Amino acid sequence: MKRRAGKTHENRQLKKVGLARALSKLGYCSRSNAAELIRAGRVKLNGVLRRYPETPVHIGRDGIEVDGKTVNRSPKIYLAMNKPGGVVTSASDEEGRETVYAYLPKSLPWLAPVGRLDKASEGLLLFTNDSEWAARVTAPETHLDKTYHVQIGTVADEALLAGLRNGVQSEADFLRVKNARLLRHGDRNSWLEIVLDEGKNRHIRRLLEHLQIEVLRLVRVAMGPLRLGELAKGTTRTLTGEEKRALDRTMRIQNNPSPSIDSVSKLV
Repeated sequence: MKRRAGKTHENRQLKKVGLARALSKLGYCSRSNAAELIRAGRVKLNGVLRRYPETPVHIGRDGIEVDGKTVNRSPKIYLAMNKPGGVVTSASDEEGRETVYAYLPKSLPWLAPVGRLDKASEGLLLFTNDSEWAARVTAPETHLDKTYHVQIGTVADEALLAGLRNGVQSEADFLRVKNARLLRHGDRNSWLEIVLDEGKNRHIRRLLEHLQIEVLRLVRVAMGPLRLGELAKGTTRTLTGEEKRALDRTMRIQNNPSPSIDSVSKLV
C-alpha cells in the first residue's frame, strides 16, 4: 500500500523533540541557552512550568512560553558573513575572546553558524535559524565543495600540490583535498586555491602542518556555488532566493552523483 504524501508530511511535522531543542528550532536561542532557561524555571509548556530540557514537545501544536511570553516560530533566515580573523565561531567564549556574534545585526532572531571557521581563519560563514537546512549543508554525505584561498610560507611546486591531493594520515584522520592549484607566488610565499568536499577539524591547517608548510592566511571564498564576493570583512548580508535555491540544487546533485539526464534537467 502506498503512503499518502500528506499523511507522511503530517507525521513528520508532529514528531516530538525535546523542549530545549524546540526553542532552538523555533529560533528563540541556542539549545544550551534554552536548557539554562528551562532549568531556571522560566519556561512553560502548555501553561505548565517545566524544568527538564528533554520534555517532549510537538512543535506547532504545543504552546511554549518564556518569561510569560509566547514563543512563535521566527521567519527562516539565511545569512552570509565575511568572518574576520581572530574571532571565534561560538555564541560565547570562556576565555573572553571576541565571537562572531559581535558582528551579527542585533535586530535579528537567534541564528546558529552553519559549520565553523577556526579563530585564525577568515571568510565565508553562513548563519541560519533553519536547523534542518544547516544539518544538510554540513552533513558529510552532502560533499558540498568548500573553496579556500590559502597563503603559505613557501613557493608551491607540483610535488606539494600532488601531496595535498594524495593526502596524509594525521592521527586518526586521513586528510586530503579534492583539488589544489597555484594562484600566484612571490619570492618566499604563494597563494593556493584549495577545494574540500569534506571537513574535518582544522583540515587544511593540519594537512599542511604535516607537510611542514606554514599557513600565513586562510580565507574561505565559496561554499558550493555561493561566493564570498565583495562582502566587506566583518559584515553580513542575507542570501538571495536564487543563491539559496542554487545551494539546495547543488546539495541534491551531490547526493545523487550519477543522475540521469532527465533528472538533472529538472534540477537546473
